[in-house]
Amino acid sequence: MAMIKNALSQMMTEFEAACREAELKVTHQRLEVYRELAQATDHPSAEMLYKRIIKRLPTISLDTVYRTLATLEKHKLITRVQTLESQARYEAKMVSHHHAVCGKCGTITDFSWEIFDEVRIPAEIAGWGKVVKRNAVLEGICRACAG
Repeated sequence: MAMIKNALSQMMTEFEAACREAELKVTHQRLEVYRELAQATDHPSAEMLYKRIIKRLPTISLDTVYRTLATLEKHKLITRVQTLESQARYEAKMVSHHHAVCGKCGTITDFSWEIFDEVRIPAEIAGWGKVVKRNAVLEGICRACAG
């Protein structure tokens, strides 16, 4: 438990420094949205975050959560996760990783894929420009839904 608290504390410290570097005010609302996102393992939507945060911060609005997520995403402090649904999902995990998405329940699972990360860019797009991020999304049915 102490390690989890230390990891969260480290993420929050890095987040505050990144906000200052991006010339963003470190507001209570931004801290709470980021804290909840940093602790989440389910890649929550804005609505999911709002339901969790309002228990601790009853004055926050859903609009504030949406605007905060948009601002943090714009400044690359969080990531919008590609899903099969129309509702945006988010994560604070910024290390390179990929996602497997269940087409039935919408569960998103993080995974590493070193071979994909290291494979040479296909010749068809080699002259396209500079690739700055590789992101694989595997779509399927999770074990829980497959029965």
